[in-house]
Parts: sequence; C-alpha cells; structure tokens
Amino acid sequence: MKRLVIALIVCIVMASSSTSTEVDSVVSEPQTVVVSVDSTNLRFTPSSVTIDEGDTVNFIWGGQALPHNAVEVDETFDSGEPERDVDYSFTFEFGMAGEYDFFCEPHQSVGMEGTITVNPIANQSEPEDPPVIQEENAPFAPIYLTLGAIACAGFILRRPNL
Repeated sequence: MKRLVIALIVCIVMASSSTSTEVDSVVSEPQTVVVSVDSTNLRFTPSSVTIDEGDTVNFIWGGQALPHNAVEVDETFDSGEPERDVDYSFTFEFGMAGEYDFFCEPHQSVGMEGTITVNPIANQSEPEDPPVIQEENAPFAPIYLTLGAIACAGFILRRPNL
C-alpha cells in the first residue's frame, strides 16, 4: 500500500509540473479613434489618423457653431447631413486596408479635410487557424511527462520490499 501511495504522489507531481497556458496573440483588440472638430470650427482634429483593420473611427462633436459632417471621397462612409451634434462611427473591416480621404461637405472649400490610413492585419486570410500554444507553459503535462510518470510508478511498484 505504501508503494502505491508513493507511486501516485510521483504521478501527481510530474503531471502538475508545468504552469499556465499562454496563447500568442495574433491580433490585438480593436481600437476606437475619435475625430472631432477643433476650436476654429473649420478643421477636423486630428485631421490624419492611422489605424488597423478592424478598428473604428468615431466622428463626434456637439454644440458646434456650424453644422458639419464627415464624408469619404469614394462614399465608403458618410455621417449624413451636416449637423451641430454628430456621433457617427465607422468600422474598417478586414480587407479594407488603404487610405481614405474624407471632408466636411459645407466646409471642404476652406480645407476641412482629413485622411484615415488603415494598415492591414497579417494572418487574417485564415481566421480558422487555432491559437498557438507554447508547449513549455501548457496547463497539462506533455505526453512525455505523463509517460515518464507512468514509468516511474511502474518501476516503484515492481521493486521488491526493502
């Protein structure tokens, strides 16, 4: 009986010798960038932003002296009719990498324009790929540790009583 208890303890110690799981993050969490109207009431701030695919741009302003909107040159997005209070968001999905020029319809002639640069995210063409688990940090013992624990237990159980 004593040998069985020792064998079980050896198995438990070897099986629990590894630590937590750590998954390599391929994609960072989506971000939201805010574009508003500056104090001159005739410029976007910031007028140029760089984001990643999957990120969102939120055009937001309130109580402006003049009505504004945000319209992309190729009509990719459009916040609607010019208003003094706007809260409009547009998410640049995967596959939308590129440069997007936008403007305020009533104030484009005075230079109320901006640019959004969307960077591509790598490895998004195959979203079904499983996350990569670093073996040295797996929560369960790798197969070689389990087999080693079983071999140790068998060795201890077969030894004659001392």
